[in-house]
Amino acid sequence: MINLINGDCLEQMKQLDDNSVDSIVCDPPYGISLMGKKWDYDVPKVEVWKEAMRVLKPGGHALIACGTRTQHRMVVNIEDAGFEIRDVVSWIYGSGFPKSLNISKAIDKAAGKLNVIGKGKAGKTAMGQGGDWNKTNNPHEFDITAPATEAAKQWDGFGTALKPAVEFFTLCRKPLSEKTIAANVLKWGTGGINIDGCRVEGNGETPSGSGNPCRNAEKAAIQPGRSGGNGGNKTPIQGRFPANLIHDGSPEVLELFPETKNGGQNKTSIKGVGMFMDGSSSGTSNFAGDKGSAARFFYCPKASKKDRNEGNTHPTVKPTALMAYLCRLITPTGGVILDPYMGSGSTGKAAVQEGFSFIGIELDPGYYEICKARVVA
Repeated sequence: MINLINGDCLEQMKQLDDNSVDSIVCDPPYGISLMGKKWDYDVPKVEVWKEAMRVLKPGGHALIACGTRTQHRMVVNIEDAGFEIRDVVSWIYGSGFPKSLNISKAIDKAAGKLNVIGKGKAGKTAMGQGGDWNKTNNPHEFDITAPATEAAKQWDGFGTALKPAVEFFTLCRKPLSEKTIAANVLKWGTGGINIDGCRVEGNGETPSGSGNPCRNAEKAAIQPGRSGGNGGNKTPIQGRFPANLIHDGSPEVLELFPETKNGGQNKTSIKGVGMFMDGSSSGTSNFAGDKGSAARFFYCPKASKKDRNEGNTHPTVKPTALMAYLCRLITPTGGVILDPYMGSGSTGKAAVQEGFSFIGIELDPGYYEICKARVVA
């Protein structure tokens, strides 16, 4: 079942029955006025999340995306609506571009003494403290400047923002209606997350011995009698326990992870998300099977050209593979996923690929048409 709706999500969710969806996976406005877009002027209000929780089954989970600047406001509204905050899944990546004001250049520009010493092109020369977009000419070309005034020289090297490298998905749950999770699962089919369906492949390391990559905390998490227990002190054959961290496999991210000295494997070439997901190839990263500790976490790059070439003009598109993983993580087999902020339809496309039913709501008519082409196709 696919139900795509063009309209305001608060009003449209009122038409849905109580306790009628199994999960919510969405990428709502972050409230940062991205590119001056009116729809991004604020994070969703408490009333929106109250309505979303009403249609969600008891024990049903939601994964709700947000950026670093407004994550606190997003989470407060979600919690005030009645959701239980269970965790935050961090998606880290290396390809984010710093949107920082060059203070030195701004001082010179205000004084009418801008000193342009050359031109650069996006992707070739870093645009940061020394350069800025040349919007009047080629949008991929920018001016390289040097301080001209004494005041500009004093503030040379200062900016206003850090390079973006992480986004958050708040993992929350509608309170149970039954006394135990077991009873709730049996009544509603919701209350748990799909651990085995989202395990991270272990890259062929041995399940035991001095080089065992399964550290004490992870061992405890999978011991018999505990949640997800199925392997004693051995690394589960079907893969590592899924973590609250996802990375894009870029060199910038991999360098952040400390190397373990024992039990390392030979370097493994990982193409796109093929090792963990659908066999597609949208990029290549090399890191050690277990020696590089980034191998312990789920890997998904940013949206590929193929993802973006489906008539997709949305400025905040998420990779379909990432949304597929998140859908699978919190949705029971054959369940119904709701996305009240459908955007260009990445969640819907992912949900359908994973065999779930999908209800998507999108206010913008243009993005709604893109959704129809991507999700229904």
